[in-house]
Amino acid sequence: MKNFHKHYFSNIIINRELGFSNPNSFTHHFYASQVLAKKLNLYAKLEGHEGCVNAVEFNSTGDVIVSGSDDKQVMFWNWESKTKLFDYHSGHEDNIFQTKIMPFTDDSRIVTSAGDGQVRLGLVHEDGRVNTSMLGKHHGSVYKLAVEPGSPHIFYSCGVDGYIQHFDLRSSSATKLFCCFSSIGNKKQPSRKVGLNSIVIDSRIPYYFAVGGLDEYARVYDIRKCQWAASRDSDQPVNTFCPNHLIGSNNNVHITGLAYSKSSELLVSYSDELIYLFDKNPPSSAASEDLKNLKETQVYSGHRNAKTIKGVNFFGPNDEYVLSGSDCGHIFIWKKKDAKLVRLMVGDQHVVNQLETHPHIPFLATCGIEKNVKIWAPLGSDTPALPSNVNEIIEANRQGREDRTRVTLSPDVIMHVLRLQRRQTLAYTERRHDRADIVSDDEDEEVYLLGLVDGDISSEEDSSGNSRDCNIS
Repeated sequence: MKNFHKHYFSNIIINRELGFSNPNSFTHHFYASQVLAKKLNLYAKLEGHEGCVNAVEFNSTGDVIVSGSDDKQVMFWNWESKTKLFDYHSGHEDNIFQTKIMPFTDDSRIVTSAGDGQVRLGLVHEDGRVNTSMLGKHHGSVYKLAVEPGSPHIFYSCGVDGYIQHFDLRSSSATKLFCCFSSIGNKKQPSRKVGLNSIVIDSRIPYYFAVGGLDEYARVYDIRKCQWAASRDSDQPVNTFCPNHLIGSNNNVHITGLAYSKSSELLVSYSDELIYLFDKNPPSSAASEDLKNLKETQVYSGHRNAKTIKGVNFFGPNDEYVLSGSDCGHIFIWKKKDAKLVRLMVGDQHVVNQLETHPHIPFLATCGIEKNVKIWAPLGSDTPALPSNVNEIIEANRQGREDRTRVTLSPDVIMHVLRLQRRQTLAYTERRHDRADIVSDDEDEEVYLLGLVDGDISSEEDSSGNSRDCNIS
């Protein structure tokens, strides 16, 4: 079998060099190969941040990586040479959660979001100076930004305050599109704001975007139908997705990550639950959550997603694989089609949060609780694709999910979890008392961390935290 794979790839490369196959065919066979996926191993550690790294992204050509951290610094890397190019202070007052390079700007415009609710722009000048400015603000953390495909100007943000905002860098101010509300309500249990953790644009149908957050539904909206007035009536999704068994889960689960495939499938990762792949967007719209249209397709399991706001992603030229980090510190890679686990590798001593794929070649960039960015490449190695204790890892994660056991944290992050939990507990108490005021901009919806640690959180007075250490967030 080993010789077969060796000759198979040799023939593919020879045929490409002789012109007997086109580049697209070569890319598909090579990049999509399960043999290649099983050979992914650590290529580099990019060291320089002084806090957890929460955001990482390749530029459009794939030669540069930008990262953001709890230390509030934005760093640019030449990942191939494993060197830092430059860094700058973002101007944020809390942990950076997202960094995005605007396309067709020669990597000179970087938009960021953070725990302080700010959305900021970093403008890189030719002489190396970087000017930063605030573009807009949410009440509470902003975990994700979504850039309009191919646009150097337009992007969107979503916040735990429930609002979705539109940004155009040619304009001086942001526009609130609308606030996301649960629309399954009655007099005894009225509709309420839904704090948002993730937003993603369908690159195939770029006027569709999906959001997910502090309830069980992933909602898809049509930007053409938004009234651009932040009104309640604007919150009319064209489609809604949720696994059938999670409908009506009473806020016991929520969404941490979303990703669109090149064929418009929507990948949804749930906190302390599983990952689900839903079918394409429908040809017709729906006014609200239509339970008849809620259906699940493929399910990916084995990991655990309880400690942090984890992302999820695809890998391969035609999205042949699904990627996720895990609380156990591993990177999980499944075949998209049959959800078979094909690769499991240690990606962090604590938790792997985000995974980003190179735009052209089979490389990955990941980050988590450790203070570095890791680059993964298909390298020759005797490391098995699945470790000998794979069943024990999967079983421990399953038991943790089903038992909802409290997770164990290392000493270097416990104090910061306490600060975060104290802040969230106060916000949750305030929200319960003020639920009738569902349109208040001051309402803090940041209640995603559920019972991580034991202890008297009221004794911790410093709620600001230390940006040089790691926050579980």
